[in-house]
Amino acid sequence: MTPMRRLLCISILLILGVPCLAQQTKEHSACAWLPLFEQLCDYDDIEEHDMEDMFEQLCELEQTPLDLNKATDEDLLRLFFLSPKQREDLTEYLDRYRPLRSIGELALVESVDPLRKQLLESFCFISEANEERPFPTLKQIAKYGKNELVAATQVPLYDREGDRNGYLGYKYKHWFRYTFKYGDYVKAGLTGAQDAGEPFFSNCNKLGYDHYAYYLLVRKLGRFKAIALGQYKLRLGLGLAMNTGFTLGKTATTTMSIPTNAITTNSSRSEAYYLQGAATTISVTKHLDATAFVSYRKVDATLNADGTVKTLLRTGYHRMQSEIEQRHNTSQFVAGGNINWKANGLRIGATAFNTAFNRPLKPNAAQAYQRYAPKGMSFFNASLYYAYTHYRFCFNGETAMNGDAAVATLNTITFQATNNLQLTAIQRFYSYRYHSLFSASFSDGGHIQNENGVYAAIAWHPIAKLTLTAYTDYAYHPWPRYGVSAPSHSWDNMLQTSFQPNRKWTLSARYRLRLRQKDYKENDKAKTQLADKNEQRARLTVGYESGIWKTKTQIDAAYTLITPPLSSTIVSKGWMALQTLAVCLGRFTLAANAAYFHTDDYDSRLYAYERTTLYNFSFPSFFGEGIRGALFLRADISRNLVLIGKAGTTKYFDRNSISSALQQINQSYKTDIDLQVKWKF
Repeated sequence: MTPMRRLLCISILLILGVPCLAQQTKEHSACAWLPLFEQLCDYDDIEEHDMEDMFEQLCELEQTPLDLNKATDEDLLRLFFLSPKQREDLTEYLDRYRPLRSIGELALVESVDPLRKQLLESFCFISEANEERPFPTLKQIAKYGKNELVAATQVPLYDREGDRNGYLGYKYKHWFRYTFKYGDYVKAGLTGAQDAGEPFFSNCNKLGYDHYAYYLLVRKLGRFKAIALGQYKLRLGLGLAMNTGFTLGKTATTTMSIPTNAITTNSSRSEAYYLQGAATTISVTKHLDATAFVSYRKVDATLNADGTVKTLLRTGYHRMQSEIEQRHNTSQFVAGGNINWKANGLRIGATAFNTAFNRPLKPNAAQAYQRYAPKGMSFFNASLYYAYTHYRFCFNGETAMNGDAAVATLNTITFQATNNLQLTAIQRFYSYRYHSLFSASFSDGGHIQNENGVYAAIAWHPIAKLTLTAYTDYAYHPWPRYGVSAPSHSWDNMLQTSFQPNRKWTLSARYRLRLRQKDYKENDKAKTQLADKNEQRARLTVGYESGIWKTKTQIDAAYTLITPPLSSTIVSKGWMALQTLAVCLGRFTLAANAAYFHTDDYDSRLYAYERTTLYNFSFPSFFGEGIRGALFLRADISRNLVLIGKAGTTKYFDRNSISSALQQINQSYKTDIDLQVKWKF
């Protein structure tokens, strides 16, 4: 990159960083919680499908906020950004002082810090009365129910190699979502999704879209707390046995540590991580609930020569004939139940279910990391979870077992030393022989298997405007994993501080150190050895908000050392400067961001959040040298009609092509345009 070009890039960033003055109007509130939520989560520690699911639930909660004067204990569990102690204190305050008169009364709940108080303002409201409404009649549902239709498309202004020769469909990605709601009682919907390159109304997709999601959810119908038909997501306990929803990263993991029984709809465009059939939760007595669920669906898989399943697939791509042949070639049946008892701060529950396939699972056992992968046609899982919440501490955990009597256990204790100081410790033991096809919970390796570890965290608010959080997590993996051909260990540490002197300014800093091990093969030698990987990442952010204007300046840096046993150390480093600017003018919201990144390679890649269309989450990674720019425009034409557009382009200075194989783009830049319309009727 020439000095002149580098100077131009930096100048653009500085110009965008200058706060501007303009006439102040009321800011549009859509997704105003995003900057707040970013301070709680480390997005590069969350799986992509988890981010989409998490973001979708928050968008749903924003559109249908909780009425705190009528919210039940199950309703408050939807506020997953609260810690168990904060949720317990909020419940106690509501039970004692309802009906509330204003949302400002939440300031009296001392354990809820200022950041989460602002989040509550986005997802909760206060009604005028506290009378319990009966379940509506069909006539009321039909007359007063709300309809919403969202349609979106992504238009790439480039061709991939597969678009020219390989993919069976066109290069445009598009989807739609129809939702019907009546308050918090009834929700029904249909989603159709098409990935770029997949055939549309042809080949295997005679009915149009490659994937459809459909559902009906009824809540608070007498003793039936929830009834779900169609596609749904299920979380029971801490997720060691059953969790098809999302999990948060380590930065905010203590907020998800309370055992939760939740049936939610699946409106996702992903073809994985959901059940299909029926599920219900019934209130047996005041303190005892029972849940039953059944699911049957077709799944994608790669097959061995004898017709057994080699690998279960979750990508959902059906762009080529080889991918189409793997489409829905295996059936999966799941049935089980759960009981849950709670009273006086104590919660105990048990889950059991069985999973069966029409083909035996037969992974390649010659690969050491797959030696203890699920094998056979039928799999049993059961778990017992437990929790106790005291005014000073919260203890909870879950112990699960599979059909081979292998054990996984997770135990957490949170101690509220003072109103401003919270301490958390997490212990887990996941046997390398344990497996559940639906588990998702706290882990370092991304799987509830082959991991033993200890985690400790602190959250401190020395003054109302200052927050300090830190954690350390050590994990040992006694059996080989993918990319690690021997027993290994990892150590992860993070320190973060956030200072908000007033509503206008926010300053935050984050430092993370991860020590891991990975395979290393020197000069194509047959023997593979483990190399130590030391990864350091830092971020400094300054945000300013004044009336209709918002601006944020962010600097990221990465420094990675890979130390092979008998070779010299390999160094990878990089940095990125990001500037965002947003302005709201009446019905219009305009946002822009620009970034310059320069890293040595993929090991020092950096991430940047971008504002995008509804129900989408954009958190791309960058490596090499280049610039990234994006422009976002939202127009609220009326209360019922919203138009959104986004254009983003990335220019690389260190390459003449982007990606590889069928995804390769034979130029050094790429531009995408996203368009979306939302109509309420």
